[in-house]
Amino acid sequence: MKGQQSLRLLRQLTNGTQQSFSKRLAHGQSAAGSLRDHEDIIIQMPWGHIAGKWYGRKDVRPILGIHGWMDNAGTFDTLAPLLPAHLPLLTIDAPGHGLSSWLPKGTAYHSIELVQLMRRIIKYFNWEKLSLLGHSMSSLNGFVFGSMFPDKLDMFIGLDVMKPLIRSEKTFINKLAERLENNLKLEERMLEGTEPPSYEWDKLVERMHLGTRKSISLESCQYILKRSCKPSKQDPNRFYFSHDNRVKAAFVYTLSNETVLEMAARINVPYLFIKALQAPYYEDKKYYNAALDVLRKNPQFEYYEVEGSHHVHLNEPEKVAPLINAFINKYRPDV
Repeated sequence: MKGQQSLRLLRQLTNGTQQSFSKRLAHGQSAAGSLRDHEDIIIQMPWGHIAGKWYGRKDVRPILGIHGWMDNAGTFDTLAPLLPAHLPLLTIDAPGHGLSSWLPKGTAYHSIELVQLMRRIIKYFNWEKLSLLGHSMSSLNGFVFGSMFPDKLDMFIGLDVMKPLIRSEKTFINKLAERLENNLKLEERMLEGTEPPSYEWDKLVERMHLGTRKSISLESCQYILKRSCKPSKQDPNRFYFSHDNRVKAAFVYTLSNETVLEMAARINVPYLFIKALQAPYYEDKKYYNAALDVLRKNPQFEYYEVEGSHHVHLNEPEKVAPLINAFINKYRPDV
């Protein structure tokens, strides 16, 4: 019963938000042509639910697609129609993102939760293995998952962020203190229960575009906003970002370079990584290259670079789809 209520609420949220700005979205459909049909689903969790979009057949274990920080399942909307039709795709909103439940009051977000979430989803569906497509923070966490549970992973596709980032001791301590303070401030605002600042549609799109350092194109912002904004109760012509603001202060891994290299050595599954050349490395490139050297010892590891921003898979999915499709057809072919 609880699952049915959650699914009903999800549909209401999705339909209500889309109806509110459907005219504003209409012009953007040309970006990806006709989007692939999907079914909204709910995955029950101890704290609430995970919202997802299931593309394709139900009698085959899907690829699980998980987005990057501050994004949602919409990040794969333009890529989904270009992937092999024989294999379903399940894209989800991480906790606190999109239409998924927020973590309970008094808690904080941490990267390791995504690794735990992958294990929870395997258990929920009773899968023996996981096929994973991850962008940014989920690509990073797929790397961690693959090092810890290689027996649970049969195929991994990572987009743009390869691994946990290496930071100096000084930077780590300063960032940890900063995030602790920010988390408390954001928690106080959440407990006040007031509506976040709202904006006219064009301004909302501009704020998202600039907030990603123009990584998400103005036209592509619509795919994220469909699940990450709501109309203001004060003025239905204005919209606000509806994710849990506490994700802005999420805690990230603090690992030594030696630990990360050991992780890389343990990933022995089919692994495709695609780096966007106009995106930063987010760390000293020597650490990236060191991990890449270790990963290349895996005979099933494939590495490619493409022109484009951090969100090239969303803005220009045709640049990454052929690489992903060849990899999928190699390791999970149509039978």
